[in-house]
Amino acid sequence: MTRTALCFLFLALTLAPHASAQTSPYPDMATPQEKHLRNVHQLTFGGQNAEAYFSADSKKLIFQSSHGDVKCDQIFEMNIDGSDQHMVSTGKGRTTCSFFYPDGKKILYASTHLASPECPPRPDFSKGYVWAVYSGYDIFTANPDGSNLKRLTATPGYDAEATISLDGKKIVFTSMRNGDLDIYSMDADGTQVKQLTHELGYDGGPTFSPDRKSIVYRAYHPQTEKEISDYKELLAQNLIRPTSLEIWTMKADGSAKKQITNLGAASFGPAYTADGNRIIFASNYDPETHATGGMGNFELWLINPDGSGLERVTYSDGFDGFPMFSADGKKLVWASNRNAKAPHETNIFIGDWVP
Repeated sequence: MTRTALCFLFLALTLAPHASAQTSPYPDMATPQEKHLRNVHQLTFGGQNAEAYFSADSKKLIFQSSHGDVKCDQIFEMNIDGSDQHMVSTGKGRTTCSFFYPDGKKILYASTHLASPECPPRPDFSKGYVWAVYSGYDIFTANPDGSNLKRLTATPGYDAEATISLDGKKIVFTSMRNGDLDIYSMDADGTQVKQLTHELGYDGGPTFSPDRKSIVYRAYHPQTEKEISDYKELLAQNLIRPTSLEIWTMKADGSAKKQITNLGAASFGPAYTADGNRIIFASNYDPETHATGGMGNFELWLINPDGSGLERVTYSDGFDGFPMFSADGKKLVWASNRNAKAPHETNIFIGDWVP
């Protein structure tokens, strides 16, 4: 599955606008090895759908999708049974990384629509497998129905990958405003911006722990002269090569940074479990070879915040990624290629979590 622009990609076929869980194939779509999952069912059908995240009351999901006439990722909402799917972004440009404010009164997402109403060009894969870091991305808030759109960031370069703390006070996001891809925090209204990472390389996909004291994120920090040269050359073209990403944690103020994986693979999309005791993420790590399993096969994994206790969650061919737990920890939502009817089709799945 192809993925662009750091909160990643997804998208292009046909999504049934009002598909519900009742129309999804049964029995349970968990594979026999997926012991943590029960009553797995499909919420979207066709196209490329990803980054589905729960509202604080766990009754709704916000996600990005391209399907049918929607050629560029746009932001959609739906109920957790898959009903009432509708677009809430502008329909212009490309969007990514949407999230509900905890009080349910606003949504948060990034969009390129002010830079251009057209879809931005896809990255040049003649340079290998790369992601585009679209400089036109800025972060916006809106009412849950998409109205009252307000811009939170207005600095040159990429601003995206935003999530908000459970108390609704702080947003954490990735920005290139200082020439490198670093993580920043800001108040929920876009003020009081603070840079949290300063290491050369890509730091992104940040998410708060439930107690708001820690942040988990993905990172690539080039070390050798060749790695540094390659990273800088690509970044000058608004590209990065995401083949080596590790999971890191830090305190909410940016201190106490710690690398918790050392898998030598592309690990991303980390999120805390509802109790904050573990971290779930996606990776193409191959436990047989202890290295990358190739860019085509990603699974979900659990790990303790100290880096111990690595445990595989999904066992499904293709892509499984972008996991998030409901606030009570009883449900997991994620994106998967399972049951795809066309190449690269990615859909949203939800299931009961078995601790």
